[in-house]
Amino acid sequence: MEVFGIILSLFLLMFFAYRGYSVILFAPVFALLAAALSGLSVMPAYTELFMAKGVTYIKSFFPVFLLGAVFGKVMEETGLAKGIAQYIIKSLGQERAILAVVLAGAVLTYGGVSLFVVVFAVYPFASALFREANIPKRLLPGTIALGAFTATMDCLPGTPQIQNLIPTNFFGTNIYAAPTLGIISGFAIFTLGIMWLERRRKAAKAAGEGYGNHTLNEPEIRNDVDLPSWQIAILPLLTVLVVNFAMIRFFNWDPSLLAPFTAMKLPLIAASIKNVISIWALIVALLCGIILAVVLGFKRLPAGGLAKTLNAGALGSLLAIMNTASEVGYGNVIASLPGFKAISAALMGIKVGGSPLVSEAITVNVLAGITGSASGGMSIALDLMAKDWLAWANAIGMSPDILHRVASMASGGMDTLPHNGAVITLLAVCGLTHRDSYGDIFVMTIIKTAMVFVAITIHSLTGIL
Repeated sequence: MEVFGIILSLFLLMFFAYRGYSVILFAPVFALLAAALSGLSVMPAYTELFMAKGVTYIKSFFPVFLLGAVFGKVMEETGLAKGIAQYIIKSLGQERAILAVVLAGAVLTYGGVSLFVVVFAVYPFASALFREANIPKRLLPGTIALGAFTATMDCLPGTPQIQNLIPTNFFGTNIYAAPTLGIISGFAIFTLGIMWLERRRKAAKAAGEGYGNHTLNEPEIRNDVDLPSWQIAILPLLTVLVVNFAMIRFFNWDPSLLAPFTAMKLPLIAASIKNVISIWALIVALLCGIILAVVLGFKRLPAGGLAKTLNAGALGSLLAIMNTASEVGYGNVIASLPGFKAISAALMGIKVGGSPLVSEAITVNVLAGITGSASGGMSIALDLMAKDWLAWANAIGMSPDILHRVASMASGGMDTLPHNGAVITLLAVCGLTHRDSYGDIFVMTIIKTAMVFVAITIHSLTGIL
């Protein structure tokens, strides 16, 4: 009954999320269903476990969600994000349409623009380019996903996306952990992904298939739209990257900064300053990026001006973090049940090569897939097992940097199952269905998931970070 309760709960959550119901409402419902079937008291499971874990996640990462959403909204409303996307796509042209769309998404996400904003910024130009090049529109979601949801989300060192930030809170690392391995993996993912999409394009061309007759959400690109030059538009992105790097590498954070707050016996306080340096650095970097983006694009803000744009970004961040926090709360209720203990023990018992890396990769992948959230699944996995993996790594002389990179990369693997929020949003924006385009997104998922284990193998054989 305990195992049945977990399986039933997971199935119902994925089904309802797939049907468009909010996980904020239904994650606690199905978490408590599993708890009840396992003999746990429902109300304590809700207020003391589900809510406590969700609040812990919000405490740790809400500033990043808030500032990241505001930064993305400012970049979107001022036309700065579209200016970059338009330049890349038009520069490479029809002959390299797929590469152009991938690069546009990659540049924006690596510069700190949220994945959801990237979808909205890139789609109008990408759709027009695919139509001009007579490439089937059904390939567009997979192309955007390759650019925005893969290497620049969690592989490449220094990416300011939340999936690369979360492990710093558990391993005391920074977002530049294992840079060489991350670059190799990211390049391989892009190469394999583009090869697949080009193969699909050529097969469609040989079959006589063109863009297709689409009516849903077809954009109209006007040539007279006043977009900023790419040289100006890219400055806020570079600012986020440079300031973030400087705050981590060169700024001397006083180790005693937390001491007065520790003395106050505040709840949820970080164990050490090294666990929060990456978060503090990104907060400063995003603030600098927002200020510069506002200065550069102020005249292009729509009706309602700056206040409307900032408010929209702030409100958008609430939905994003509450969705993720609910998934984290749900996962932690499931993880506390007796039926999950056996699963956890089995995962910790995976000792391929005598290191914790395979255990970590599988655990993070599975939980990201279950929750439909990269950050949510990784947070649950690290909350449960990070101390054990770190102790295991220390015992064999393994750097925590590789634990960071493997966890981050694994989170972006099976998270993109059909019930993932980003996948559902991407398909809706493109005016397509799962039946039309999910197959190519799933191939990107397979490539991304497999690359984690390739990276583990490379590290095991060469020791590179």
